[in-house]
Amino acid sequence: MKALTWHGKSDIRCDTVPDPKIEHPRDAIIKVTACAICGSDLHIFDGVMPGMKSGDIMGHETMGEVVEVGSENKALKVGDRVVVPFTISCGECFFCKRGFFSGCERSNPNAETAAKLWGHSPAGLFGYTHLLGGFPGGQAEYLRVPYADVGPIKVPSHLTDEQVLFLSDIFPTGYMGAEFCNIQPGDTIAIWGCGPVGQMAIRSAFLLGAGRVIAIDTVPERLAMARAAGAETLDFLDEDIYEKIQEMTKGRGADACIDAVGTEPATRSGMDAMWDRVKVATFMGTDRPHVLRQAIHCCRNFGTVSLIGVYGGFLDKIPMGSAINRGLTFRMAQTPVQRYLPMLLERIEKGEIDPSFVITHRASLEEGPELYKTFRDKKDGCVKVVLKP
Repeated sequence: MKALTWHGKSDIRCDTVPDPKIEHPRDAIIKVTACAICGSDLHIFDGVMPGMKSGDIMGHETMGEVVEVGSENKALKVGDRVVVPFTISCGECFFCKRGFFSGCERSNPNAETAAKLWGHSPAGLFGYTHLLGGFPGGQAEYLRVPYADVGPIKVPSHLTDEQVLFLSDIFPTGYMGAEFCNIQPGDTIAIWGCGPVGQMAIRSAFLLGAGRVIAIDTVPERLAMARAAGAETLDFLDEDIYEKIQEMTKGRGADACIDAVGTEPATRSGMDAMWDRVKVATFMGTDRPHVLRQAIHCCRNFGTVSLIGVYGGFLDKIPMGSAINRGLTFRMAQTPVQRYLPMLLERIEKGEIDPSFVITHRASLEEGPELYKTFRDKKDGCVKVVLKP
């Protein structure tokens, strides 16, 4: 089969690789009908995330048709049309039973390695480093799905692939980021990053009752998309974000702040961001948390900072004095996607949201390597890429 594979920093290729096979009785094999490039994939593309090996198959936003089912999998049958969560979860362990599927104790075969870095291991993820299991990803013609009787959700035939594909990651992630904010009617929510996850967070904040959303980015197409959803926008290259949010909230600060950027903010986003970049380049640091610092300072007393951007290691110079003295609450997670799937599918079916609004580029797998560069460099108005194998 064809698949997009990683061969080093900025080196993604469309290769021919062996077809996946059933390896466990609970597995399923799906024929991929749509997959996407995620902002998190860019962390791998840019060489930020450790634990990749040459030839690893990329991708964790995937859906398709079931073509083979393991002997113990009674939840799926051949021909089912499913969306596959990026989190791989057994459904039976301590965390899965409590709905914390991204903390699954069984799905990461490299849990001991992950625990050395993070203290404990999260769940295994598709296409996202050997720290998280080394599972082949879904930017391919076929995908093996472990624990397929727990993860994939069947989707009705009247919904298109593009309407439901993002149930795999960015819609639940954006929704979770807004849910973490404990939004009260009329609240002001500030969101850093108007990429695909940020766009879902903007719309989710309004769905959950926010009165105002302040969206922060610098890419014109992203800011326009945010305004189309009803957000007020700030360009961080043109505005002092802290001063502007103070002005917009009469000196109080935003009720909650969402970091939908994570470890790789724009180089020109401030002196501390430039310093972070130098430290990471010289192996004196692991992440560049400029946005998190700013979100803390912009949040009102006893507000909430919601983190849904990806960080990988140890963050430097975080203003914990500000957070502690002003009573901030922090909420963060890799999204336990399975927890959100039925509810969010229902919202799509009711017409409350159509996640396909975010798609700007559609292409084949063969065009994928070039579109990684387009997406990373924010060229050609690229906000979200969907690939059709």
